[in-house]
Amino acid sequence: MSFSDIFKSSFLANVTAISPLDMVLSLALAFGIGLFIFFVYKKTFSGVMYSSTFGVTLVALTMITTITILAVTSNVVLSLGMVGALSIVRFRTAIKEPLDIAFLFWSIAAGIILAAGLIPLAVLGSLVIGLILLVFANRKAYKNPYILVIRCEDSNSESNVRQYVGQNTEKMVCKSKSVTKNLIELNYEVRLKEENTDFINTLSDLTGVQSAVLVSYNGDYLG
Repeated sequence: MSFSDIFKSSFLANVTAISPLDMVLSLALAFGIGLFIFFVYKKTFSGVMYSSTFGVTLVALTMITTITILAVTSNVVLSLGMVGALSIVRFRTAIKEPLDIAFLFWSIAAGIILAAGLIPLAVLGSLVIGLILLVFANRKAYKNPYILVIRCEDSNSESNVRQYVGQNTEKMVCKSKSVTKNLIELNYEVRLKEENTDFINTLSDLTGVQSAVLVSYNGDYLG
């Protein structure tokens, strides 16, 4: 094999399979859309512990998917090898928030669509998805469920508590009741009539009531 034959090899021919302009444009758009996904994730996050590394992962995942699909579309043999390589990869990290799965798929889908050359679809689709998530994902309302934990002394105070809570909430369901000597603990799932929670102050002053605690939670809604 001569020196000139080396430059005629199929390996070096792949260098020009994708133009530098296509590479730069695809990566720049992937970075921009990845940042937009990161922004939406940060604004809609409603979990307990916010992870900035997950947001950075969304940006990186969009760009990685873009360059991967660009390589796959330029070479059929490479696409078969890529499928085999990815089939042996196993991810063990647990997804703590269900909405995080949507952001992961969004990043992957945006990268695939960009690499396929469907730039308007990638940009417009990301804008629509982001707008929907900003409007609905982190929407707060006073009708969200609360857990009301009450400690009272006897059945008379329990009856007064039940009547008072029923009058000041839109819906109430007794989730549990624990009884010990001179103490009854009640757990109600309630939905408030309005955003004001001052009725808890009056509830704690009722005769026989030792304490009243109102806790917001993301559990199953009342049917």
